Amino acid sequence: MSTPSRTSVLRRRVAWLAAAGAATALLAACGSSGSSQPASPTASSPSASSPPATSAPATSPPAAAAPASPTAAPSGDAAPAACRTATLRITLDVSQASAAAGSTYYPLNFTNTSASSCELYGYPGVSFAAASTAAAKQIGVAARRDGAFGKLTVRLAPGATAHAWLRVAVAGNYPASACQPVTADWLRVYPPGETVAGYVTHTFSACSSTSTALLTVLPVRAGQALAGVTP
Repeated sequence: MSTPSRTSVLRRRVAWLAAAGAATALLAACGSSGSSQPASPTASSPSASSPPATSAPATSPPAAAAPASPTAAPSGDAAPAACRTATLRITLDVSQASAAAGSTYYPLNFTNTSASSCELYGYPGVSFAAASTAAAKQIGVAARRDGAFGKLTVRLAPGATAHAWLRVAVAGNYPASACQPVTADWLRVYPPGETVAGYVTHTFSACSSTSTALLTVLPVRAGQALAGVTP
């Protein structure tokens, strides 16, 4: 068997080294390719240039509607004028009078004699009078107002009647020195709100002293009065 020459051995070693180098390069290339896989994706914050997320706008309460401009009430609904003395018939209804606790209660009636409705509100003014004229002297103290009942507006159609109760204390219940008793044949009556009086004839035992009050009046109410029913 012949011994290989030095030249052939050297050639084989060079080829082996070249092959080994190629294999190493191939392994390196594979390792580099494996490490280039991207990592698991993570949430990223939006960039400054990205538009901010928007949400639905909150619902605002509806604006209150502007109040409607006031309109004039129809002429048919306009409140009628106050009743005037000249268009009222004032009477004392003795048929419904009643006595209790040293006093007699009389209803004063106010009947509308005009062709139009009118209104009464509050208390009439009442006093004894010496005659049925404006110049006649007032006798004693004018009627006090009883505040136990509230004032109401009473609308009187033509021909309708309203009333106000009048309490007349018995003059004989007071000492003569305090009462100074006299006879009064008239009542002077001012309808509520009026400055012109009407006159009602009736005979009363009255006190002329201004320190003794015999008369008390209640506010007007609709309709004719009934004995024992107040106001």
